[in-house]
Amino acid sequence: MKVTLLTGISGAGKSSALKILEDMGFLCADNIPPSLIPQFVQVCGTLPNPPQNIALATDMRMGTMFDAIYDTIDELKQMQVELDIVFLDASDNVLISRFTQTRRKHPLSGSGNILTGIFTERNRLQRIKDMASLVLDTSTYTVRQLTAALSRRYQEETDQRLLISVTSFGYKRGIPIDADLVFDMRFLPNPFYIENFRTSTGLDQGVSDYVLGFPEAKFFLEKVCEIVTTLAPHYLQQDKKQITVAIGCTGGMHRSVAMSEALCKRLTEQGCRVTIEHRDINLEQASVRNRFPKKTDNQGD
Repeated sequence: MKVTLLTGISGAGKSSALKILEDMGFLCADNIPPSLIPQFVQVCGTLPNPPQNIALATDMRMGTMFDAIYDTIDELKQMQVELDIVFLDASDNVLISRFTQTRRKHPLSGSGNILTGIFTERNRLQRIKDMASLVLDTSTYTVRQLTAALSRRYQEETDQRLLISVTSFGYKRGIPIDADLVFDMRFLPNPFYIENFRTSTGLDQGVSDYVLGFPEAKFFLEKVCEIVTTLAPHYLQQDKKQITVAIGCTGGMHRSVAMSEALCKRLTEQGCRVTIEHRDINLEQASVRNRFPKKTDNQGD
């Protein structure tokens, strides 16, 4: 029997994640006091047809009762179950927007503002976040993207290799919260300043050839690949099933995209299990095109 503890920051999407897991065939329960979780799992084990997968959501809605979660984790580890801890997070700005749109009160805001509640919650949940085998940053996720992320996690579990998620991003929009390894591409010349490349992206062959044509880019690719493949088995030993390798540049449109694609290809060729996501490419390309619209024939030179 596998037990997934689903927790994280309020407003990060735990309810949606629980529904997704239920659709995937998990036996799901929400808002269970941590001290009661071992008994719940034991009862499930006595059923005529015990569930193979259980997902239990628990978080700071429990107030001080949530503090028992660490004793619960220790108890579950002593039982004949496979324990998985999934932590959902999102940026402060996104969380504030979600609470504002739904007009819900943050469980720890008290009489203060939402940001105070978020700050308090982050501090109280840092320990379990550090223990999580999977951290998902849902800041830019749609429900479909969250479904895809959980599907990759749970519907491909026969593959015991570490799942390496390569993510390109732009520093102007912040470092991905769920990043395990972060690499900065801003040491390379920016294709943005080349007019023919400005509105293109790192997915275009010309931009990719330009970015990867520098000797230092080739050196960087080789070393990052070496770091990731060397560390992968050690992450598995620490019960991490997935890591996020975040590669950033200024806007997340040219250099980071080209290097992420190259890294994904190189890791795949070496037998690694890899997914790729370009977090900011569409937002940045739309922004650049608005600022630098292409001239038409009628506009002349």
